[in-house]
Amino acid sequence: MGDILERCTLCPRRCGVNRYEKAGFCGEKSAVRIARASLHHWEEPCISGSNGSGTVFFSGCVLKCCFCQNYEISAEGKGFAVTERELADIFIMLQDKGAHNINLVNPTHFVPQILKALELTDGELKIPVVYNSGGYENPETLELLRGRVGIFLPDLKYYDSGLSKKFSNAADYFEKTSAAIKKMLEIAGKPMYDENGIMQRGVIVRHLVLPNCRRDSAKLIEWLSSVFEKDEILVSVMSQFTPVYKSFDFKELSRRTSTFEYNYVADLLEKSGFDGFCQRKSSADESFIPQFYGEKYF
Repeated sequence: MGDILERCTLCPRRCGVNRYEKAGFCGEKSAVRIARASLHHWEEPCISGSNGSGTVFFSGCVLKCCFCQNYEISAEGKGFAVTERELADIFIMLQDKGAHNINLVNPTHFVPQILKALELTDGELKIPVVYNSGGYENPETLELLRGRVGIFLPDLKYYDSGLSKKFSNAADYFEKTSAAIKKMLEIAGKPMYDENGIMQRGVIVRHLVLPNCRRDSAKLIEWLSSVFEKDEILVSVMSQFTPVYKSFDFKELSRRTSTFEYNYVADLLEKSGFDGFCQRKSSADESFIPQFYGEKYF
């Protein structure tokens, strides 16, 4: 395969940029940059558990979502560089703090470097690795994670290509993400838990209910029901949409998701037969957005 960073095709953008020389579509060059590494207590219960999930937030992004809560790092470049050795040490540090897992948030454009860091932890890292992404993935990039990542947390944002083009600049979002989720299931298999109910393997498909988009949400749940057996994946319906960043450029996204809209989708999930999670409406608050850093703080 050679060095994929010399002509980057890690994500569906396939921009072909030599990231040793300049930034790709994701906004990042070859040096890994992160903006936070800490215990996180607000993931799904089987991920956060009682101790928290060891989250590492990566800078840059392969999507351009106008409503991104993490826009400071996904779009505005906040973050700081770490070497692969330092990244490996961060993984071990989070494990030593009691993390139930290592949670890679928005990692797509740094997959080769992350894999090298994980290799450096061989024999030391004993907890599962979680791949927490926007869902917009290439199956061949996901294949590189086999044997290293046991849990996948992909977003499934849109069914309609018009919405995905308008709000995330990705008309092919559903096409790429639907194929990616199938690949994730092939790699991770059905959900498995330890004796304390903490996930060790599996796929949790996340869907954020957007204002004025409940019928698109319904199509996504219908698709999931038509493709996956009810015991193969978990589904997490989220209510945390908060208008930030460029949301106010679009009238339909300039308010929070209503209780009616969220309950409509949550009811569909319950009727679908999938196990999963429904988020409290109180999560739709900017106070839940973590603090990000532009330079090393530890």
